[in-house]
Amino acid sequence: MLPQCTGAPSEPRLTLVPAPTSSTAGPPAPATVVGVTAAELGATWHPDCPITPAQLRRVTVTHLGFDAKAHRGDLIVHAELVPQVIAIFERLYRLEFPIEKMRPVSHYPGGDDELSMEDNNTSAFNCRRIPGSGSWALHAFGRAIDVNPLLNPMVNHGKFEPKNAKVYLDRKRIEPGLLHPGDPAVRVFTDAGWRWGGNWKSPVDYQHFERR
Repeated sequence: MLPQCTGAPSEPRLTLVPAPTSSTAGPPAPATVVGVTAAELGATWHPDCPITPAQLRRVTVTHLGFDAKAHRGDLIVHAELVPQVIAIFERLYRLEFPIEKMRPVSHYPGGDDELSMEDNNTSAFNCRRIPGSGSWALHAFGRAIDVNPLLNPMVNHGKFEPKNAKVYLDRKRIEPGLLHPGDPAVRVFTDAGWRWGGNWKSPVDYQHFERR
């Protein structure tokens, strides 16, 4: 099972994404940062969580969509990481790295991470434990981000998540939005001190970036 992500099958999506071009998107709009409440976090937070809503922030940034147009998306992250997250996603935008969608996991019924992954939703905070260990995932601290999780699945001894990601187990695929070792998009995170799950031995979590 995925140490940072979990969940229910659906049909694989085979649609290839177009390559974005710099002519279709102007400079990114400035990021905005606001606090969040327990009500806004919905099922992704509960009183037993290791941090409080007051320690989290909603960061709204510009990202390039698979339609090669600029879009606004939200990430819920730990307040300490806000400057880094803003800088990272501005760099990804300028690199023309496409992100299909970016919204809190509370958008999905029950805060279900599997549903978010199947929808290729880039997300951060979700108060959940690492399956099989009982320990909190770094997502529960707002210190992890999963990027294009359908295109960049978690793989562990032949099992993978999300359930509709089988076609993307072939890491020789090179369409936009996939992450590979040494990619500029990966280095944007690692140069800022984040760890990439794609470098792990078991499991290999291509979607996952974390900052302890």
